[in-house]
Amino acid sequence: MATIPPYLKKGNTIGITCPSGFMDAKKSTACIHTLQKWGFNVMIGKTVGGKSTNYFSASDEDKIEELQAMLDSKEIHAILFGRGGYGLSRIIDKLSFKEFKKNPKWLIGFSDITVLHCHLLTNINTASVHGPMAGAFNTNNSLTIQSLYKTILGKKINYSCESYHLNRAGKVTGELIGGNLALLSNVIGTKSDFKTKNKILFIEDVGELLYSADRMLQQLKRSGKFNQLTGLIVGGFTEMKDTERPFGKTIQEIIFDIVKEFDYPVCFGFPISHGNINLSVKIGCAYQLNITKSKTNLKEI
Repeated sequence: MATIPPYLKKGNTIGITCPSGFMDAKKSTACIHTLQKWGFNVMIGKTVGGKSTNYFSASDEDKIEELQAMLDSKEIHAILFGRGGYGLSRIIDKLSFKEFKKNPKWLIGFSDITVLHCHLLTNINTASVHGPMAGAFNTNNSLTIQSLYKTILGKKINYSCESYHLNRAGKVTGELIGGNLALLSNVIGTKSDFKTKNKILFIEDVGELLYSADRMLQQLKRSGKFNQLTGLIVGGFTEMKDTERPFGKTIQEIIFDIVKEFDYPVCFGFPISHGNINLSVKIGCAYQLNITKSKTNLKEI
């Protein structure tokens, strides 16, 4: 399994940076107050609410400089990303993980941060947290925020959700990997590409056209990502869109058809998403996935 960074303790410092899209500094206020209430020190990067006038939080050069400094710093014990959007793919190959490998720390985020999760696991075999970012603290969803708190303290993850009629039952174990479907598709063939053999894969996405989601799923299938999985977890696919001439299937039906030839367990509707509930999970750690007729359970082992 992957290298596990040290879990956090009161008095540790969490850095907040935005390597992707722009985020207004005001949107980080609730996050900062919560982290401080938990007993952590907070270091705010200049990319949070910076002076950018375009889509990105800052220039690629400034984003690289800030993220690199946080990755290398021995005074920062975890990095919580401000928001996702797009941008990490532009800078990921210019980052060095030489110092990070000597002193690993938890990197926390989802959406565009999927690129970094994959890169980290593939290149230096280090675990990271797929979970809510700074902007999510404004939603006041205690379930989501508390899941992150427990995760970074080292509490064992144990989640359950309701069954879904397309679920395929089974009980399996494996290393967890995954994230945003669009980014998982995007990293195929790059230095951040990921392996799925004997692993539990989870996927989620937001705001995609159904045909576009199908295309990305076909890309994963054609590249063999579904072939030797232990299990598949389908999280939320929120705000999905259709074309004027309907695609003809729901996103759940599309995914079901993509993997129907395989016999591993599959669950739908797991609470990992761009929606209100986005539970934290540790990528690169071992889990037991148990799907029954009545519920789905994901437990860290």
